[in-house]
Amino acid sequence: MSKFIHKLAEVQSEKIGDETKVWQFVVILKDAVIGKNCNINSHCFIENDVIIGDNVTIKCGVQIWDGLRIEDNVFIGPNVTFTNDKKPRSKQYPDEFDKTLIKEGASIGANATILSGLTIGRYSMIGAGSVVTKNIADNTLWYGNPAKFAAYVCDCGTKLDESKICPNCGKKYI
Repeated sequence: MSKFIHKLAEVQSEKIGDETKVWQFVVILKDAVIGKNCNINSHCFIENDVIIGDNVTIKCGVQIWDGLRIEDNVFIGPNVTFTNDKKPRSKQYPDEFDKTLIKEGASIGANATILSGLTIGRYSMIGAGSVVTKNIADNTLWYGNPAKFAAYVCDCGTKLDESKICPNCGKKYI
């Protein structure tokens, strides 16, 4: 068991799990923690006060700023934008950056923007290009600008109808 770090990546952290792949032009600062079997695609930047769980995919062009917590089995699409300060000013830093939590199994579509201090629920889905301005409940699909509730979704990602029984895997929801 070993990790793969591309020779053109700059990885300062020693806390990267087995089987994780870090591709070219990625920068990971020294205090970041990254779990096992993750895939960090090219042109990503990961700051210090960051914890990333196991089996996480981060596609190209994503910056993971101080204060982000990403649980296991999360998918983050290309060019997703996170923020970590509600009142940013040049050269003025808060005592502590806002905490944003992306819970287990969540998927965030390409070019979505997630404002700081929010929680994205377990197995929720955020549509491409959405702007998320509030907490997202577990097993829900949101999209638009600002993102609005669209449907409930199964853990497998299938949209649920009124019966709340997944037509794909048969799981029942209350």
